[in-house]
Amino acid sequence: MAAIAEAYVAHHEGQSNLPNSSFLRFPGKKRERIIALPAYLGGGFQTAGIKWIASFPENVQQGIERASAALLLNDVETGHATALLEGSIISARRTAASAALAAQQLHGADAPHSVSIIGCGLISFEIVRFLTVLWPELDTLVVRDLSPDRAAQFAERVDALQPGITVRVAQSAEEALAASPVVSFATTAVEPWLDSLDALAPGSTVLHISLRDLTPELILANNNIVDDREHVCRAQTSVHLAEQSVGHRDFIGRTLAELLSGAAPEPTGAGRHHIFSPFGLGVLDLALATIVESRAHEMGVGTRIPEFLPAPWTERAETHQVAM
Repeated sequence: MAAIAEAYVAHHEGQSNLPNSSFLRFPGKKRERIIALPAYLGGGFQTAGIKWIASFPENVQQGIERASAALLLNDVETGHATALLEGSIISARRTAASAALAAQQLHGADAPHSVSIIGCGLISFEIVRFLTVLWPELDTLVVRDLSPDRAAQFAERVDALQPGITVRVAQSAEEALAASPVVSFATTAVEPWLDSLDALAPGSTVLHISLRDLTPELILANNNIVDDREHVCRAQTSVHLAEQSVGHRDFIGRTLAELLSGAAPEPTGAGRHHIFSPFGLGVLDLALATIVESRAHEMGVGTRIPEFLPAPWTERAETHQVAM
């Protein structure tokens, strides 16, 4: 969480370069995609790289992971590749750390005794792991998933992780919303499906991690916190749809980096809630990847390939003739 906070602040202070993510989609497939996230992160990190992450939700039906990813790191002095890392765990944990930081900033000093989770996959499980460290007093989880089996499996995993927490499976999203002052969405929705937050207690915190669950009307009616104003208004996120409907971004309040730098959250007002919608920034993956790379060097793990980069071309023996 400290590394992710540092990366957010470095990005906020202009110590990064973050081009738009590129989405590779496939004919006839609405939910499947592979995303490229290139980035440079300065500050105390001084690294560059790219995450190449695939999301294929139907994989779950075959018993394999929805997401797979690779991270390539580059030396900022030479541009040479320095490491190729498995990226799905890094991606899931940087997302969870981001969600926990937002929860910490938005919910206030008093830890909630209950958190509701909508969408029972890996991202939600990692978010729960981080929240239980952030809030040791947390004693109840209310979980909701379209698949009862997945919800039950999620409850079992949480019980193994944190035996002292009571996990209850909600029969509807409304039941989950009504149960807790902090609610996290991490689903595979590709378009908004929830048009009411009336079940929530006033001033609740919504971690809108999957970005496309809430209607534009809900976004416009509440306080909005994002990770990057420019990036989140892309790719038909709920925030992007809200921008398209009103023609401006004035409804976006703080960024998480602004909160981490000392800015106060805007008051919620009667019936309003804090909604955190993070697009997911490549600089966060780089922040965690530098930790993984450093630990790997310290522990002597991983496979070194000294001959991966070729020798300078002026020193290579020419062994092949060129045919005309």
